[in-house]
Amino acid sequence: MKIEEGIVPKSTFDRYVPAHIAYVQELIAQGYKARSGYWGDFGGGMLLFEADSMASAKEIVARDPLIQNGCVRYKLHEWRIVAN
Repeated sequence: MKIEEGIVPKSTFDRYVPAHIAYVQELIAQGYKARSGYWGDFGGGMLLFEADSMASAKEIVARDPLIQNGCVRYKLHEWRIVAN
C-alpha cells in the first residue's frame, strides 16, 4: 500500500487527479485489485493494490501520475493479510 501526503497546492494536485483515477482503473483492468482514496479527516490518501513483489510494487507506484508529477510524498508498505 502507498500512503501519501500532498505536497503541492490543491489546484495543482487536482490537475492530476483524473490521470491518477485512469491509472488506477488501468491497474484494476490488469488484475492488481487496486483501490484509491483519501482520508476524510486530514490531507493525504492511500493506494492499495496487489503486487508480486516489493520491486514490482515500486514500479507500479513510480508510474502513478501523482508521483510522476511530484504531487505527493509517500511511503510504500507491504501489507500482510492475516484474516479475510
